[in-house]
Amino acid sequence: MGTDMAQEFTPHFSPREMLAMGVFEGKYCNDCRDEFPREWYEHAKLSEHADPSLNYFGVKSRQPLSVWRDKGWIIGPDPRGWFQWYCRYYLGRRLPEVDAHQMKRWRAFRRHAAQVKANCDPGDWTCRPRQRQALLQWAHDPFV
Repeated sequence: MGTDMAQEFTPHFSPREMLAMGVFEGKYCNDCRDEFPREWYEHAKLSEHADPSLNYFGVKSRQPLSVWRDKGWIIGPDPRGWFQWYCRYYLGRRLPEVDAHQMKRWRAFRRHAAQVKANCDPGDWTCRPRQRQALLQWAHDPFV
């Protein structure tokens, strides 16, 4: 787990860490949790219903899966999107074309870290909480 990943793909958090910190309002991969290691869920903040208070920054942070589908953001064999892809990749699955596309999306998301840096005082974690939550949900460091 978490080894032999592409050199240019350096997520700041593992899926287990992300789930424990609080992502996706506690409602993500509810219908496919059995696919992933049980220990990932030992400290995960989970809910059967979306609950923004479970997110690390306590803010609403996700759109319905239908929006993701409508925008064409769901690709390949991962019907739950980027995080499902990341979990499977972290566990060792390799699909070169899908992996390259998802890593490109992950790299592009870094622009949000630049916006946080440019607009927030260092150490003010209350500045731009939605953007910080989104960074966390893409395995980027939200504490830039």
